Amino acid sequence: MKKTSKVSKIKIFLKEPSKIIKYLMNKNCFWFLSDKTYVKMLYRLEMGKKLDLTSPRTFNEKLQWLKLYNRKPEYTNMVDKYEVKKYIEKVIGKEYIIPTLGIYDKFDDIDFSKLPNQFVIKCTHDGGSIFICKNKKDFDIESARKKINKKLKMNYYYHEREWPYKNVKPRIIIEKYMEDKNDKELRDYKFYCFDGYVKALLVATNRQSETEELAFDYFDNKYNHLKLTNHWHPNAKTIPHKPKQFEKMVELASKLSKGFPHIRVDFYEVNGEIYFGELTFFDMGGTLKIHPDDWELEWGNLIKLPDKKINGKEVKLKNL
Repeated sequence: MKKTSKVSKIKIFLKEPSKIIKYLMNKNCFWFLSDKTYVKMLYRLEMGKKLDLTSPRTFNEKLQWLKLYNRKPEYTNMVDKYEVKKYIEKVIGKEYIIPTLGIYDKFDDIDFSKLPNQFVIKCTHDGGSIFICKNKKDFDIESARKKINKKLKMNYYYHEREWPYKNVKPRIIIEKYMEDKNDKELRDYKFYCFDGYVKALLVATNRQSETEELAFDYFDNKYNHLKLTNHWHPNAKTIPHKPKQFEKMVELASKLSKGFPHIRVDFYEVNGEIYFGELTFFDMGGTLKIHPDDWELEWGNLIKLPDKKINGKEVKLKNL
């Protein structure tokens, strides 16, 4: 794939000035803005409309409200890819945890000679910084070092003001490589949960494919395929088969999400066994786009917002 030249980037920016702001946001250039001002700007840019924080009704509006007014210390450990494993073990059991091969403060602390031939390496404090090693002799250590060291310097919170990430300690985690022998990949099963109620599921396929586009398919809690299409990724050419442990996944997602207005619980199924992936409070930073858009009000109605505190005083908020 060709890299976009600097001249091409300038032309794109001149055509669509909003892209300049998005680019600067990704570079943390608006760190000085208050969280409220920032999320309003983010929402306007991504969703093309004004954010209503006074009487939020839709799924994305309520996620933005929760960013600002639902901040609990335990959320920090729940988004930390290493610390969250303690929560998972406590709530559903350690048998669902992918084995950790190592946890490091610095990339140079890793002794690759002691690692198995296959492994997965990623940062604990962000999203997307993942490197999959299927054959150690072909693994580009220098490329991984450069990218991960860059990620370790970043505070993921500033990208979309997702408060749980603000105080996560940047570290590197290495985990056991997992692959289903039939699917020949690690399929991602993402459950959208509302205080213990599992509403829907997103199945991500072709995540590691070099020939096929990443595909997203949505299902209800009975695994009926929904006529919904993600804004960024198409449905799969063939509807993904129902995982063998689907009902058990729903049960576990319900347990893990109990007590939270909304949380996304991710699992993998590997050779008939369930493994925990991650917990996400704000899918797509609270700017999730699915077509057609009638889902957003329906899902928004399932989020019961807690009371918020302003200047130390509790303010009652009517759930619409």
